[in-house]
Amino acid sequence: MKQTLLNLSANGRLIAGLLVNLLSSICIVFINKWIYVHYGFPNMTLTLVHFVVTWLGLYVCQKMDIFAPKSLPIRSIVWLALSFCGFVAFTNLSLQNNAIGTYQLAKAMTTPVIILIQTTYYKKTFSTKIKLTLVPITLGVILNSYFDVRFNMLGTVFATLGVLVTSLYQVWVGAKQHELQVNSMQLLYYQAPLSSGFLLCVVPMFEPLTGDGGIFGPWSLPALATVLFSGVVAFLVNLSIYWIIGNTSAVTYNMFGHFKFCITLVGGYLIFNDPISINQALGILCTLAGILSYTHFKLAEQEEGKSRLAQRP
Repeated sequence: MKQTLLNLSANGRLIAGLLVNLLSSICIVFINKWIYVHYGFPNMTLTLVHFVVTWLGLYVCQKMDIFAPKSLPIRSIVWLALSFCGFVAFTNLSLQNNAIGTYQLAKAMTTPVIILIQTTYYKKTFSTKIKLTLVPITLGVILNSYFDVRFNMLGTVFATLGVLVTSLYQVWVGAKQHELQVNSMQLLYYQAPLSSGFLLCVVPMFEPLTGDGGIFGPWSLPALATVLFSGVVAFLVNLSIYWIIGNTSAVTYNMFGHFKFCITLVGGYLIFNDPISINQALGILCTLAGILSYTHFKLAEQEEGKSRLAQRP
């Protein structure tokens, strides 16, 4: 009876964690889009709010012994913190200037770019099956962009920069975690305040401080409340991702990611009335097929590698 209650409690926590991640990951996209469309809040300032709230949330977590911070030399994560600023800012600018469908599909190009960076600069090799899955991913993104009636050059530039910087950030995060022997929360605990400091210095150069659209402009209470809420949701996204990876398998996390991908696309068309053509729908299905194939082959290779290690004397 006691074991049954423990299992029910564990399953309850798992379901709660998955629900928090599902709701927060989808909400952050729609809330940010709502802020850009209805309030016109400056992008870099919104990013700064997210960083500050994330750091404050992590500070509370470490005080509650959810994780133990590890002392890190600041100079070792300066470039990582800069890339963190870049990928969040450019990703938000992509969301601001593109339809949600185009924004979401553009993010799928991160996988091919990461493979290109690792192959070119880190001499890492990938199987032919993995490389072939990049074809439908890329083709689907091109199809969607070509037939997107809201296609614009500025949105494409921001989406491209977002993919490039995000890819660099993800490659560097893996390298730094291995080099410094830290987990993602320990690394983020130092990244967030450092990135906040960088953005604080840069924001006045690109965004007005006062007047309409300025940081200290006449914002309504609902606008400020929505911005603060988006910061809390951004923190929940980061925290729940770490919790899910630590308490489930890679299969669960990846499959759950595909589910969120589909819901976000559908939600964009329903909530913001983003138009979609048959050709765009084919592009979305093509990209999704490539993502699913990549995940299947990648996880199969990981399981095969674990089996080989287990069989060694």
